[in-house]
Amino acid sequence: MAFMFLRETVKTYRERDPAARSLLEVLLCYPGVHAVMWHGLSHWLWEHELRLLGRFSSHIARWLTGIEIHPAARIGRRFVIDHGMGVVIGETAEVGNDCYFYHQVTLGVARTMGGKRHPTVGNNVIIGAGAKVLGPITVGDNARIGANAVVVDSVPNDTTVVGIPARMVDRKLPRDRKTMGFDPYGIPCDGDLDPLLHDLDQMHCELADLEERVARLAEAQIQQRRAAVAE
Repeated sequence: MAFMFLRETVKTYRERDPAARSLLEVLLCYPGVHAVMWHGLSHWLWEHELRLLGRFSSHIARWLTGIEIHPAARIGRRFVIDHGMGVVIGETAEVGNDCYFYHQVTLGVARTMGGKRHPTVGNNVIIGAGAKVLGPITVGDNARIGANAVVVDSVPNDTTVVGIPARMVDRKLPRDRKTMGFDPYGIPCDGDLDPLLHDLDQMHCELADLEERVARLAEAQIQQRRAAVAE
C-alpha cells in the first residue's frame, strides 16, 4: 500500500512539473517527495504511540528537506510540494487529496490554544508561494490561495482568495481540474485581480500613456525649432 502511494505521488510530480525529466529524477531529487516519505514514517510512529521517535523522525526530515510537517498532521494522497523550502504544516492540520503547495507555505495557528488549532484543507487545493493559512479554518475543495496571502477565515469551495488579509475573488473554478489546466503559483489568471491592484495597474497604464504624449509633444517642439533655425 505504501509503495502504491509513493508511486502515484512520484507520477503526479512528473505530470505537473515540466522540469521533471523522469520518474527516477523525481524520486531522487525532489525534496517534496522525500518529505512526504519521511512523514509517512513519522506519522506511523506517532499513531503507534511512539511520539518521541515520531518527532525525531520529522526533525530529521526537516533537516534534510527544509520542509517541516508535524508527525500528527494528516496528509492526503498525491500531495505535491513544489520547491518545498520553508513549508510548515502544524500538528492538527489536515490536507486532502491532490493538493499542491509552493514553497514557504504555512498551515499554522492564529493564537495559542488547545485542541484543533490548524487549518483543514480540502481536495484539489492550490496554495501559492509564501501564503499563510492560520487557525482552525477550512479551505474548501478546488480553492486557490494566491501567493503571499494571509488567510484567517474559511474559504468556500471553488473560490480564489488573494491579499492581506485574504479576500475572495469573484471567480468560480470548474469542479474538474483537468478542464482548467494548472495555474502556477495559485494566482488568478483571468484578470479577476485584487481591486486595489487593478486600480493601480490602470493608473500605471494611464501614466505611461501620458508620458508618451508628452514625449511626442516635446519631439514636435524640437522639430519646429530646428525648422525655424533652418529658415
